[in-house]
Amino acid sequence: MDQLTLTTPALLFSAVSLIILAYTNRFLAYASVVRTLHAAFKENPNSVLLGQIQNLRKRLRLTQTMQILGIASLLLCVVCMFLIYVHFHVWAEALFGIALLLLILSLAISIREIQISVKALDIHLNDME
Repeated sequence: MDQLTLTTPALLFSAVSLIILAYTNRFLAYASVVRTLHAAFKENPNSVLLGQIQNLRKRLRLTQTMQILGIASLLLCVVCMFLIYVHFHVWAEALFGIALLLLILSLAISIREIQISVKALDIHLNDME
């Protein structure tokens, strides 16, 4: 492998930052839905709303995990850059590899969360048919 330079982990900054922004927007949208469902459930508790609330709870946990893994990936990239700066290249390469794995996990969980979201929307569409 070629020598890891400061620019290599820096390349992930914009990508990871945009991913974290997308995750945050998703989280804010869920927060709004949770508040709406909470009000609807207080007025008329029923099993359909309870199922939606349970689905949202699962999606919120997945989104939280996605955010944590994405932020940890970004943090390790910064630490990696510092280790390159102080000439600890072996440690920098190891941390950069871990940062990439965390980013991969974050994206994989995002795929799972999208699948769950689509299933939830399918339930609503089936209810309207």
